[in-house]
Amino acid sequence: MTLDLATLTGDYTIDAAHTTIGFTARHAMVTNVKGKFLDFSGSLHLDGGDPSRSSASIDVKMDSIDTGNADRDGHLRSADFFKTDEFPTMTFRSTAAESLGGDDYRVTGDLSILGVTKPITIDLEFNGAAKDPFGNERVGFEGRATILRSEFGLTWNAALETGGFLVSDKIKLNFDISAIRNV
Repeated sequence: MTLDLATLTGDYTIDAAHTTIGFTARHAMVTNVKGKFLDFSGSLHLDGGDPSRSSASIDVKMDSIDTGNADRDGHLRSADFFKTDEFPTMTFRSTAAESLGGDDYRVTGDLSILGVTKPITIDLEFNGAAKDPFGNERVGFEGRATILRSEFGLTWNAALETGGFLVSDKIKLNFDISAIRNV
């Protein structure tokens, strides 16, 4: 049974086993490095009849970063980047939500990294809603946003001999979210 978002209202818990919170950064000006966070929790409040009354909250454990390279992950956890001993959690709290028409939505909120909070906008596509074989009502969204890491105090870099820098300032955030309705 497929459900329409316009008919859904309620509270949902993000299913970490079926959700990806990831990022892409340009490396050495020539390629992309992709990564994700493995430990996070979050919740959604959906109001399909009035999307402006919807909200989202996500907490990410920064030491769960995974780029597929243990040395790089260690460097990202260090004082050069995320200072995970001092700032163990990145948070997002929505402040507004709106329908853009069709299956497209926009969520605006406050992203906090390294104790710095900045507004960001996330464009989302509603992927669907359904009851799974276990009787859970699920919803899915795919989203993206772009931030400048320097705005959050993430300024470590290395100049390249050929010009430019090792790590881009612009970071693309990617979300594939599955959430289960709270009973």
